[in-house]
Amino acid sequence: MQFNFDSSEPLYLQVAKQIENAIFVGSFEAGEQVPSTTEISRDFQINPATVLKGMNILVSDGLIQKKRGRGMFVLEDAQEKIRVKRKDEFFQDYILKMVIEAKSLGLNQDTVISLVERGFKQK
Repeated sequence: MQFNFDSSEPLYLQVAKQIENAIFVGSFEAGEQVPSTTEISRDFQINPATVLKGMNILVSDGLIQKKRGRGMFVLEDAQEKIRVKRKDEFFQDYILKMVIEAKSLGLNQDTVISLVERGFKQK
């Protein structure tokens, strides 16, 4: 994990995003324990309350579960929940904006689809 202490993004959100991404890419698998609040706060010199606030976001999102006296563990469907969330964000952040821009340029749906297909071929 790496944190940007100069970023305008709050540290607790950085904690949540870093752990979420680690779950998504499989660094923390279903049923696996994630590093404790104490470990993260000690290793990165972050206030434990800040780390806990980030982890509580993941608990609220249904990605990790607190097991009293044992720690935080990745839930079985966490990776799929993240995938669904990211697809929704992709649609909101990119697709809708692209459609708005395409309409402002006078492009129809078929033209946009052909441009997307061209993009897939190039990359």
